[in-house]
Amino acid sequence: MKRVFTSERPAWLVAFAALVVLVLINWSLQPSFFQGMVLHSNLTTFLPLVLVAIGQTYVIIGGDIDLSVGSIAALVNVVTVTVITTLGGGIGGLFAGLAVGIAVGILCGVVNGLLISYLRLQAMVATFATGILFAALALRVLPQAGLSVPEAYWATYGGFILGIPTVLWILILATAFVLFLRARPFESWLKAAGGNRAGAFQSGLKLERIRLLSFALSGLFSAFAALCLTGETASGDPLLGQSLAMGSISAVVLGGTMLAGGVGGAIGSIFGALLLGMIGNVIFFAGLPFEYQTLVQGLIVLAALAGGVLVARK
Repeated sequence: MKRVFTSERPAWLVAFAALVVLVLINWSLQPSFFQGMVLHSNLTTFLPLVLVAIGQTYVIIGGDIDLSVGSIAALVNVVTVTVITTLGGGIGGLFAGLAVGIAVGILCGVVNGLLISYLRLQAMVATFATGILFAALALRVLPQAGLSVPEAYWATYGGFILGIPTVLWILILATAFVLFLRARPFESWLKAAGGNRAGAFQSGLKLERIRLLSFALSGLFSAFAALCLTGETASGDPLLGQSLAMGSISAVVLGGTMLAGGVGGAIGSIFGALLLGMIGNVIFFAGLPFEYQTLVQGLIVLAALAGGVLVARK
């Protein structure tokens, strides 16, 4: 337990401090940064990655990784839009599409969890393979971008509820869920499974079920991200979310979660995702090529992988 608390808190603070610094830099480059419309636009852009990073956190804490999150988001997007269109685009069809989309995301996560926790497949290889499968299914459902969603969907997503932006409500609810789960035994079990799997097994923890639930959560939050992207684009796209896998891993690492497992938390990942978004903003308003953002993310993942190897050798 001591290892968890001494490692997690400083990393969380570093991510938060870096975010504050980047916000100030962005403000100096974009004087209108703190205007309501600009903040709303930024949060709308950052929110899908925040949600995927939350789900990815629970997988990585448990000592695994999920490379299929982008493909799950694409599949949920096209299934949701197809169901809504097929049912006529009314309110009933809208809610049915949302429900089916969420169910598809959870099902994809469960498939990953079964392959990894019960069939003992290596997580990186298995989720890379299922990512290809889910992407192929997305193309099968909707071969090319199209099929718009009803105005009620995108207008609500881009609008306000009780005077507060819908996207902010989503972030608040996601954060509340993270805090709720943090207070439950499940997160401690995940950290035990990721930090010392053999010891966790000997202590009687049901590792298969715990890892399965972590992948189900990853699928669930990928589905939520897909629904947000659907509200933002107002259409279906089988190639949606291709950068979410690397982006979510980078956000999780920036937030202080170790790829080796056992240390970290989703609150840090929220800051990590916002930090990545701010990196993109600073690069854009500084007039630097967009490729620098991808370079930074790649270096983060590479450094995290190297750190995980060093930790594993200790």
